[in-house]
Amino acid sequence: MRAKRDAVAAKAFFSKAFKQHGTPVKVTLDKSGSNKSALNFCNRDLGQGNEMEIRQVTYLSNIVEQDHRFIKKCTRPTLGFKNVYSAAATITGIENISIIQKGQIFGFESTRSVFHNFCALMA
Repeated sequence: MRAKRDAVAAKAFFSKAFKQHGTPVKVTLDKSGSNKSALNFCNRDLGQGNEMEIRQVTYLSNIVEQDHRFIKKCTRPTLGFKNVYSAAATITGIENISIIQKGQIFGFESTRSVFHNFCALMA
C-alpha cells in the first residue's frame, strides 16, 4: 500500500509479488497505465521468451474486482483514513476476516463458527 498509485508504486508491488509467488505467465489488468508500464518494465528484465502476457481487458478483471466491494462497503461509512498505515491495518483486518469466513485458511472446520475458527487460528 502506497500513498500514490503511480508507476513507482506499481513496480514495487509487482516486484514484491513476484518475489513471494514467482513470475506469472499471464497478467490481467484493467486500463491502468501505471500497472501496464510497470509490467512492461518487468518484462524487459525477464528477456525474450520468458515474457509475461499482459491482457488489458476490463471484463476479465471483474471477478477479482467484485471481491473488493465488501471492503468498500465496510470503509465507506468512516470519514476516511488519516494516513496510509491506518488504511493498511484496517484493510488487512477486513481481508483476514473475509478469508476466515470463506474458509480459505488451514485448519478451517465447517462445523465451527467463524468466531471459533478465528480463535483456533489465533491459539
